[in-house]
Amino acid sequence: MTNRRTRQGGLLGAALAGFLIVGATSCSGGDGRTEKEPDAAVAAGSLCGGSAVSAGAVQALETITGASRFYAAGETSTVARAAKELVEGATSSAVVDGEVCRVYTARSEFRITWRLSDSASVDDPASKFSLLDMGERALAAPDGAFLRFACLSERVPGSGPVRIDIGVERGGMPTEPEGDPEALKDAYATVAHSFSLAMAKELGCENDGQLKSNPSLDRL
Repeated sequence: MTNRRTRQGGLLGAALAGFLIVGATSCSGGDGRTEKEPDAAVAAGSLCGGSAVSAGAVQALETITGASRFYAAGETSTVARAAKELVEGATSSAVVDGEVCRVYTARSEFRITWRLSDSASVDDPASKFSLLDMGERALAAPDGAFLRFACLSERVPGSGPVRIDIGVERGGMPTEPEGDPEALKDAYATVAHSFSLAMAKELGCENDGQLKSNPSLDRL
């Protein structure tokens, strides 16, 4: 995987350098596809293809944004489409990261991203991150979260499992998170778990990538 090119993007804090590459700030995909502008507001459970947002993640999104109605960046902003791109990237060695879904409210924007990881190596997290007992590596902060899981699937080429990073990050201009920091950490971690589990199921990962049906928010 070391020869694959990566798309230009931001990072989910210094602690995640090398793990999470966020999509560009426009609504255009790296392959030249342009998402339609967000139009009708929907409930959180209908975002990103519908099945990606668990009941817990619905509440978490409302905690993060203070909103109950959301806008998605187009009909193709789904876990199914992201899983297809991930498989194609693993096969062609052309792409190692991409966007799962981009969500808007009247006041905020955040992105869910995926990345194929080269190894199990990790760096020490920055002080704002808490290490959680989920997957192979899970970090949560008041403004974002990251979860890595291992996936062994017939859809993904290779003799062994691949490691997939799912990240959730606020977009737009940086601002100080509003609300209880620990509650926000739990909320971001819950969203990261929901999308990680949805991706694992979509890819057909053995034992759902060892992810449980509910997030484990215990600090390590």
